[in-house]
Amino acid sequence: MTTHEHDDIFDAAARILLEEERCITIGFSPDGVTIRFPTTRKLAEHLGIPHYYVLPRFGDMERDGLIRRVERVGISTTASGTRKLLAVIAERYGERAKEVLGPDIYSALQARAAVPGCQDGD
Repeated sequence: MTTHEHDDIFDAAARILLEEERCITIGFSPDGVTIRFPTTRKLAEHLGIPHYYVLPRFGDMERDGLIRRVERVGISTTASGTRKLLAVIAERYGERAKEVLGPDIYSALQARAAVPGCQDGD
């Protein structure tokens, strides 16, 4: 499966985070920036499809290195998934992201995620 085939999931995630929840949970690690993804049930509801259709797609996204699922913790993007999600946000929801995060944090997040391992002052 190509990352292009994951676009509807990433678009739905962006809409849920920015339009419904109006909150983005960001994590930082030596591997890069991660963003907490909505639940599979919430994504299925948003897409208007049964939950069991979303689960194999998440398996594909995990295999493609875009997300990481941890039992009882949730789903978060990998560094590659973060870049993909932020690209969708920039292309379709940039103004809403600036409202939710603030323009400075939005810009800093875009810059930090663009270069894995990038740190201030490097």
